Amino acid sequence: MNAQRIAALLAALLVAGCTALSRDALDRQFGAADPTRHDAPLASTGEISYRRDVQPILERRCVLCHACYDAPCQQKLGAWEGIARGSSKQRVYETRLGEAPPTRLFEDARKASEWRQLGFSPVLNERQPTAEINLAGSVLYRSLQLKERHPLPQVTILPEAFDFSHDRAQRCPQLAEFDSFAREHPLWGMPFGLPGLSGSEMDLIRRWLEAGAPFAGLPPLPAKVERQLAEWEAFFNGDSAKQRLVSRYLYEHLFLAHLYFDDDAQRHYFRLIRSRTPPGVAADPIATRRPYDDPGSERVYYRLQREQETIVDKTHMPYALGAQRMARWREWFLTPDYAVDQLPSYDPTVAANPFLAFRALPVSARYRFLLDEAEFTIMGFIKGPVCRGQVALDVIQDRFWVFFLADQRLPQQRDDFLARASAFLRLPAEAGSSSGIIGPWREYARLEAQYLRHKSAALSEYALAKERPTLDWIWDGDGVNPNAALTVFRHYDSASVSKGLLGEPPKTVWVLSYPLLERIHYLLVAGFDVYGNVGHQALSRLYMDFMRMEAEFNALTFLPLERRRAVRDYWYRDAGDEAKEHVYGTLARFEVDSGIRFRTQTPLAEFYAMLRTRLAPVLERQRELASVPDAGLRQDLAALAGVHGASLSWWPEVLILRVDDPPHAARYFTVLRNTGHRHVTSLLREGRELQPDENTLTVVAGILGSYPNAIFRVQRDEIGALATALRTLASENDYRALADRYAVRRTHADFWSISDALQDEHLRLAPIAGGLLDYSRLENR
Repeated sequence: MNAQRIAALLAALLVAGCTALSRDALDRQFGAADPTRHDAPLASTGEISYRRDVQPILERRCVLCHACYDAPCQQKLGAWEGIARGSSKQRVYETRLGEAPPTRLFEDARKASEWRQLGFSPVLNERQPTAEINLAGSVLYRSLQLKERHPLPQVTILPEAFDFSHDRAQRCPQLAEFDSFAREHPLWGMPFGLPGLSGSEMDLIRRWLEAGAPFAGLPPLPAKVERQLAEWEAFFNGDSAKQRLVSRYLYEHLFLAHLYFDDDAQRHYFRLIRSRTPPGVAADPIATRRPYDDPGSERVYYRLQREQETIVDKTHMPYALGAQRMARWREWFLTPDYAVDQLPSYDPTVAANPFLAFRALPVSARYRFLLDEAEFTIMGFIKGPVCRGQVALDVIQDRFWVFFLADQRLPQQRDDFLARASAFLRLPAEAGSSSGIIGPWREYARLEAQYLRHKSAALSEYALAKERPTLDWIWDGDGVNPNAALTVFRHYDSASVSKGLLGEPPKTVWVLSYPLLERIHYLLVAGFDVYGNVGHQALSRLYMDFMRMEAEFNALTFLPLERRRAVRDYWYRDAGDEAKEHVYGTLARFEVDSGIRFRTQTPLAEFYAMLRTRLAPVLERQRELASVPDAGLRQDLAALAGVHGASLSWWPEVLILRVDDPPHAARYFTVLRNTGHRHVTSLLREGRELQPDENTLTVVAGILGSYPNAIFRVQRDEIGALATALRTLASENDYRALADRYAVRRTHADFWSISDALQDEHLRLAPIAGGLLDYSRLENR
């Protein structure tokens, strides 16, 4: 028997799981691994296409969990390069005393062999390139095959052996370990905790891997898009100090955006990057932890790099570029007559403080830029550097409305005020990614107290000399911009933001100013490092308390003077006096009465109603139940949204409701649980501050939230029964009985067909804003 047949026989045995080989044994039988084998992909043979045949399967069956930083084993399957990179046993989300080296796909290494040096192991075969060994040596294939041979058990709820918790132990088996892994966990094949691929899907994946995982690359861009790229890169790379400073500011706010041209029907997406090379030649990306870190290059060029990964909802932040956008930016940033004598330093004490780094740019320009796409600005700290953020997000209520102060009306919006206050506005990221907690925290608390006193004095002086708070202080979107009113939902360790005022009037409200918007961005987006240590992450969370409290203080200033403390105390029941004083009291002071005439004893509710009226011309309404044309369905959904109280404690936070009403197409709604809190100031102790009798539901048209916890499928005439049952939930068993009637669980026989219909409808309803939903938070109950 010749060597090739022996290798083939051993490969077949390996595929069958009949042997367990050590790394040395693998090397002896199949030859040593070549880590450079997938540094560049094999050319496609034409028989099977990655983009046409394979990518759609991976997107709809694998990327749903394997994207972003929370991808198990850091295995990202949204691009060929992610497959070639492989997996890592190193966790991104963990408590660590020192910073970890970043491992961002397409940034911190560019070739598979470079990822091997960073500790990633292959999931494609890197040994002898025969068809048999291409399967035997592929952890990706063997993981899928394990599910094919050991399907999900025929049960309604999967046993405890399936651990879906975020902090579960991750095995991340390498090739030499896979036999042992398969014997110990035969039910842990991929997709984990979901039905396996169909026979035809497995056949396509098998044939592609046998051929060596070929990839033809991305198709060429249309000529018109190429011309627009050149035009925008020319705009971003002007030579004057003024233009370079403006471009640096734009980059530090758009580095996570999915940029696209507003007249591109195909919507090719791009990322704005820093490059060592100018337009006209291939980009040489500069990889730094933060967008304002020293690039180590005398001249930085801002380039538009094509997005190569699958668009997933949890990281998708689209931002349109077009002629009108460029005209506005020129009007705000370049037309005004001001001098830029020197470009700012990249020293962290300057670069981490946007009020120092960009003090030459007019505040009005910066604020107009942030307001113009305020939903995007807020979305940054929701979808930005993290895909899991319970510690950061327990600082906000489960649902609140967001408004904005009008441009340059108040002192904190003006250049002279911010020039004086900039020393108080330092941010934790100046300490880097490996920070202490107690000492730095005391310093930032001291600075915040100084800033609050400074701002309070200036605001009181302005109000006494010129005008008391009125609705004119609130930005009205210039009569055309729907970004003037937003709703934020928090879902334990993720969140969502949407234009419009969704649901009933919330418990709390934010009114944001320019300094608040800017600080939130540099705290949680530009300055946050998911690879940072526990000190960096804790400081970011604690500092965000200040941002929330300032936003709430801004809202309280509109209420009658004698009612402000009562509203504050309701928002902060059982919280410490120090927190209350930051919201409204000795630190954040404003002893000037409102200029608004209130007529009832519930001024906050009146304020909400006034804001609805003021912003009515620009309010986004497509998610409101009022947009549902069927009056009967609208009434039933409103009844569902009216359920409140402790019975909701067993309800999922984000539930997708599919309503079937043949012969009409299925309609989709999102039912969001808003958990009641006495206050949200306790770090990692929020479970002790819950107020179950204040739990509420919000029902919105369409799909909201990137991570559904459950999918319910109901007939049109069952919504009333669902609402009735929901009011009476009193235990986990009650919820399980309800889910038995309506839930599309992980074990559902038609899970994938129902999932595909859901994903298709989401992309149809939100063709620009939507991406693939993530199933890593799907419940198993």
